[in-house]
Amino acid sequence: MAEILKGKDVATQIKERMKKDIEKLAKHNKIPTLAIVRLGDNPGDISYERSIIKNCDNIGINSKVFERDVNIKTEELIELIEELNKDDNISGILVFRPLPNHIEEEIIRNTISPSKDVDCMHPLNLERIFEGDMDGFAPCTPKAAMEILKYYNIPLEGKNVVVVNRSMVVGKPLAMMLLNENATVTICHSRTKNLDEITNRADVVVVALGKAKYFGEKYFNEKSIVIDVGVSLDENGKLSGDADYDKLSPIVNKITPVPGGVGSVTTSILLSQVVLACKNV
Repeated sequence: MAEILKGKDVATQIKERMKKDIEKLAKHNKIPTLAIVRLGDNPGDISYERSIIKNCDNIGINSKVFERDVNIKTEELIELIEELNKDDNISGILVFRPLPNHIEEEIIRNTISPSKDVDCMHPLNLERIFEGDMDGFAPCTPKAAMEILKYYNIPLEGKNVVVVNRSMVVGKPLAMMLLNENATVTICHSRTKNLDEITNRADVVVVALGKAKYFGEKYFNEKSIVIDVGVSLDENGKLSGDADYDKLSPIVNKITPVPGGVGSVTTSILLSQVVLACKNV
């Protein structure tokens, strides 16, 4: 039976570190404050927003929601972000994505101040990751995956790690983080040939295709460590990861559950970066 790599304990450890930093900041009359920019009333966004606000309240971070109509013009969104950039009381800015199709996301990414870019949208912050500088802001999901690996003392140096995702949000920055730990990294994707042969030979496999229960037994072996980043609904409408958890947990070495794995750490990473932004002011 696999060791279940639960995210709750990881998130708790991160929050404990944050609380100490927040107490130190309070002595200097600094309160970390997150600005949440939400366009429209997508139920998923609202649910995520509530979760963030609840977590902020629990550890002493202020949060402010800036809700705008889903049909807002790019220019109007730029104006809002520039106001938040100038507001000394705002430590970090989170813009919910994906943005509506009519919004020019590239412009928005470049508008957010790099010093307040806690979701790592700005090209300058991404560039730092690709240059091997891991001390600044990082994309939250790959950073959450790395924190889980670190917490459970999973060695990466010299290990073969396969990342099944090539996006700038997950796969590519995660590959840079893994390389920084001296892992040997292979990036795969939905069009990779003989994917099961590649993943089966790996020590660690990070799956992030967004296809519920796509990865079954043939993709892994009894020594496999599976980090599941995928989140989608299965045929029964149940929240599921990319890995077929029920079939894999009896046979692989270690696996993260969905829910309760990487996703449960992601919000803590985001908030830790709000605290970092406040410390850097």
